[in-house]
Amino acid sequence: MSYYLRRITFYVVTMWAAVSLNFLLPRLLPGDPAKIMIGKLRRANGGRPISQEMIDAITSILGSDEGSMWDQYVAYWGRLLQGDLGVSSTRYPAPVADLIAQALPWTIVLVGVATVISFILGIVVGAWVGWRRGTWLDHLVPITTVFQSIPYFWLALVLVAVFSVNLGLFPIIGGYDFFAFPAGPEWSWAFVGSAVTHAILPATTIVLSSVGGWLLGMRNMMVSTLSEDYVVTAEAKGLTPRRIRTKYAARNAAIPSLAGFGIALGFVVAGSIVMEQVFSYPGIGKLMIQSVQGLDYALMQGVFLVITVTVLAANLFMDVIYGFIDPRARHNG
Repeated sequence: MSYYLRRITFYVVTMWAAVSLNFLLPRLLPGDPAKIMIGKLRRANGGRPISQEMIDAITSILGSDEGSMWDQYVAYWGRLLQGDLGVSSTRYPAPVADLIAQALPWTIVLVGVATVISFILGIVVGAWVGWRRGTWLDHLVPITTVFQSIPYFWLALVLVAVFSVNLGLFPIIGGYDFFAFPAGPEWSWAFVGSAVTHAILPATTIVLSSVGGWLLGMRNMMVSTLSEDYVVTAEAKGLTPRRIRTKYAARNAAIPSLAGFGIALGFVVAGSIVMEQVFSYPGIGKLMIQSVQGLDYALMQGVFLVITVTVLAANLFMDVIYGFIDPRARHNG
């Protein structure tokens, strides 16, 4: 119980520090971010004045010269607890929460599924390569490592050039066909098929770029685990090779990879910025770039906050799972 209490306390303190940093960053920038955003909103609104409620919301999120820092900090926490992340200046008058809610499912489905696929492939193939170490299967390690060492954007551009431009098998950019987008609240099979087709090349880019790390790590852990005493004892007892490979070697060799998988799952929400930019995919990564390019402070803060909360939640979840899987973590953690 003390292990879980320590972990929860650690993540609560880290969450408070992240939110506080998110509050302070715009206020440490030169000038007044609130006045800059209000001016941009007025220009986007054709020079017409904006409501006082909107001005109050912006100054509460980004700060102003009026009021003490503590009052702004308390007001900031109050709005966060109500789910108010402010209003985007680049897409006025759209709320930041709505923009993130629109982009988040695309990133979670694409990057999440691709991350799970690459992890499963890396663990399964890596366990088999480690079990058959010294054979031709070891050649899979440098092959997958080459893909991992290739820059993300270059691999994405090669896939686009080959499969989209030359062969015409997949779309070049976007997350769906505009004409297949449903007019009503219900999705159509045409839209789902279009979204899947548009996601194949981005997902392939993520899998090819990340599977090598999982495979190499699992292969090395498998080789190390096979020399442990409990594996040697299992072999001396005459257990079948399949049972030794799955129940004794692979199961224990995969434990260290779970920690890395938890971190990878946490960063799923951050998206793959380069990949989403190359394919113009409507996810969180593209939204983040647009917020930086447009100096949209409220949107930048909102995206940063969502990413931080998700990473911390994923790591807390994996710490809990890790404590159940490996009892040693509860005593040493």
